[in-house]
Amino acid sequence: MKIGFIGLGNMGAPMAANLAKAGHEVVGFDMTDVAVEGVSMAGSGAEAASGAEVVITMLPNGQILRAVANEMIPAMAQGSALVDCSTVDVDSARAVAEQASVAGLLSVDAPVSGGIGGAAAGTLTFMAGGTAEAFAKAEPLFDIMGQKAVHCGEAGSGQAAKICNNMILGVTMIATCEAFALADKLGLDRQKMFDVVSTSSGYSWTMNAYCPAPGVGPQSPADTGYQPGFAAELMLKDLRLSQQAAESADADTPMGQAATALYEKFVEGEGGLGMDFSAMLPRFEKRGRG
Repeated sequence: MKIGFIGLGNMGAPMAANLAKAGHEVVGFDMTDVAVEGVSMAGSGAEAASGAEVVITMLPNGQILRAVANEMIPAMAQGSALVDCSTVDVDSARAVAEQASVAGLLSVDAPVSGGIGGAAAGTLTFMAGGTAEAFAKAEPLFDIMGQKAVHCGEAGSGQAAKICNNMILGVTMIATCEAFALADKLGLDRQKMFDVVSTSSGYSWTMNAYCPAPGVGPQSPADTGYQPGFAAELMLKDLRLSQQAAESADADTPMGQAATALYEKFVEGEGGLGMDFSAMLPRFEKRGRG
């Protein structure tokens, strides 16, 4: 299959490389000068999209996605598919899907979970929105780039699933970090805390698989000085998207709002920029009740 791939950053580059390794002809484009093994580079997004059966995008935000779609869609052949793997606002995902449909294209919004490691290993999870026909066209490529793809529903459903999942993740990480900081002040050993909670009703992915306490539980960014596996500023981006969606849908999300406010403070005023999102734990360690 000929595939156009636009956005070859930390996530897009290994995803495109895995497609090329699987035998697909991949033509890439990025605003920066990059080289990706097995991928031939085009001079523009439109050039990368021209003649492709599927065009995949991995972009920073909805505004950029809309701009790239304006350039690419006129260059794409009718019946080809636009697969956006960016994490963007639901409104942008739906607007681009409508634009693609009017042009006679299939489209899927398919944000991912699994981070840079999952992109390199080909173990991402894709949350996909779009028609059954569009999902069927993209699914063989999801199988190469990831280990699971869930068709969540109509256009925008993939983004909705991603931001709901990551709102839970942000809230849960804050609660996990708060609990460890409280345990410290109560004189409870962190390993004992982990041994109890990880096998009790407080267990969670943030406790059991991504523990924010160094030296406790499986290897995690806490064990490498909170070098980011999932950066705090990316968590903030996703939490802001969740609150934008909640505002649009008139949904009451007080815990999501609180988590967004805490990550804003952490990233923008407390040194959290460039740290893993689990570095909330040392933040709480340093703080008292006031």
